[in-house]
Amino acid sequence: MPIRAYSFLVITTLLWGGNTIAGKLALGHVSPMVLSFGRWALATLVIASIAIPQIRKDWSVLKANWKLLIFYGAIGYAAFNGFLYTALKYTSAVNGAIEQGAIPVLIFVINFLLFRIQVSAIQILGFLISFVGAAVTASHGDLQTLLTLTLNHGDLLMLFAGISYAIYTVSLRWKPPVHWKSLMAVPALAAAVTCLPLLWWEAGRGELILPDMRGWLIILYAGLFPSLISQILYIKGVEGIGANRAGLFINLVPVFGTLLSITILGETLEVFHVVALVLVLGGIAIAEWGKPAVEKPAR
Repeated sequence: MPIRAYSFLVITTLLWGGNTIAGKLALGHVSPMVLSFGRWALATLVIASIAIPQIRKDWSVLKANWKLLIFYGAIGYAAFNGFLYTALKYTSAVNGAIEQGAIPVLIFVINFLLFRIQVSAIQILGFLISFVGAAVTASHGDLQTLLTLTLNHGDLLMLFAGISYAIYTVSLRWKPPVHWKSLMAVPALAAAVTCLPLLWWEAGRGELILPDMRGWLIILYAGLFPSLISQILYIKGVEGIGANRAGLFINLVPVFGTLLSITILGETLEVFHVVALVLVLGGIAIAEWGKPAVEKPAR
């Protein structure tokens, strides 16, 4: 069993769940685009400080693949976070959590349409169970509330966020054979540069908030953990078990976000939290058990 890949993906989603808490704590202390630019600028500085010798070794490969690496940073890092942070200003947290749970489906669909990657019936069942777990988390155990949800343009932005990250995940199949330091450095820089027009847009709307002390601490966390460490681990996880199976772990994000809210924000542990965690983990386990014996394009 690819325990190492599983561990990488669980840690990744835990850090992404922490990013949800950071986003809640950031309200009024740093605006979304300042946070997005700050986290990727910090990640770029940190990775560059240790990656320059490795980048020189990998330069010929990086130069040959620079368009793909910029694409990774622009679509997977900057676009996803830009759409996400902006969407959550207009749609509810419940909608946001549910719609992020659609990312695994988008990965399945894109992989099938482009590469005819096989998905077994048991894998689909596992996904559905895992998605229900994410829905239980988002609805606080009352699935009937999902029937009363209304949609607005924030939900459309969430769809764009999900498509962005699904495309990024699928495109990792083409990542160049370079050291992880090099693979992280160029997209991180591309993400920071891509955030600049979004920062300008936010300032033009009069919504820019420069960070105070709490804002700087949130940028520090987001730049080191969700931006840098988690992206490295996610790439390793996709490399280990493939995009379809790795994408399913994204349903852990709302669960971890809720559990961290209990720990950090003092919210109360409810029965539905435990039920949701069991459903998400159970769905992932079923999907892993039901994966095709040989994962190859369908004919």
